Amino acid sequence: MADIFELARTGGATPAELGYYFPAEFAPHRAMWLSWPHKEDSWPGKIHTIYPRYAQFIKEIAKGEKVHINVLDDGMRQFAIDHLNKAGVDMNQINFHLFPTNDAWCRDHGPAFLINPNAEQKKVLVKWDYNAWGEKYPPHDLDNQIPFRIAEYLNIPCFQPGIVMEGGSVEFNGKGTLLTSKACLLNKNRNPHLNQAQIEKYLCDYYGVNHILWVGDGIVGDDTDGHIDDITRFVNEDTVVTVVEEHKGDDNYDILQENLHLLKKMRLENDKQLNIVELPMPKAVIWEGQRLPASYANFYIGNAAVVVPTFRDKNDQKALDILKECFPDRKVIGIDSTDIIWGLGSFHCLSQQEPEV
Repeated sequence: MADIFELARTGGATPAELGYYFPAEFAPHRAMWLSWPHKEDSWPGKIHTIYPRYAQFIKEIAKGEKVHINVLDDGMRQFAIDHLNKAGVDMNQINFHLFPTNDAWCRDHGPAFLINPNAEQKKVLVKWDYNAWGEKYPPHDLDNQIPFRIAEYLNIPCFQPGIVMEGGSVEFNGKGTLLTSKACLLNKNRNPHLNQAQIEKYLCDYYGVNHILWVGDGIVGDDTDGHIDDITRFVNEDTVVTVVEEHKGDDNYDILQENLHLLKKMRLENDKQLNIVELPMPKAVIWEGQRLPASYANFYIGNAAVVVPTFRDKNDQKALDILKECFPDRKVIGIDSTDIIWGLGSFHCLSQQEPEV
């Protein structure tokens, strides 16, 4: 077989053809990747308030896996170190990289890591195009380079499908099924030249899946046009948690009921019905007249802990208790995301896992 680095460069074979697939997030990790938040326009008037909770997130995840953090320069690295030390982070678990970014949303501008435990080259990387959710927040040129930089650092092959895709728009069970939303992936601000069938082929070829499930719309306030990681998440191979709104007058009620209805009709790659666990929604989080995309589904599944955004809401503990039952082998930790969500994303949006293999 041709050298896999050459295949990645020339487009000579897809990751799926070579036996690679994107593991579920609940599978073992080697590390978590982050891009240190620095863009004040993403948290206007509030960015200084997010660092203690962000550092707390890193502290909990670093107990079970390495954490790689992209920073602009030495000054930002020292700023980050100061906050992490203040939070009591184990700095032996932290690696900094002078990989400059435009913004902090590593789930979407970071790479997708695929594995094939039986191959000589056990891990590869997919670099999707990134256009800041339909050119909403230019510039994004630095963000778009992050997968190349990480591939070079890790010395692993980098496949380039050549279409726009974001990590927060896709969810995996690790056994061949991918879950996504029509509102996002079929939006004309991403890949207007592709229809649903063509997008599905890219998903299968470059994520190593064979079964695509589609929900409808995303939650109110989500500027990504409906990322799945605010709605429905796999917690094991055949179980999802999905958010539901209990108040019929809420703008999210009908959206989430429709998605629940779709999920109940779905079958997995082995034709099994999905196990569905319902998660509550917090009451509407409003800041400066804007409804924010607050959702308990935007959790990060780490090796040692599942970190869940909370919102100073009566449903915080209820959501944590439900997730504790879903993850009996991990500590489930709520961290206040009331300030972080002003950036229109939370812990899952900010992070990207690198799998162990």
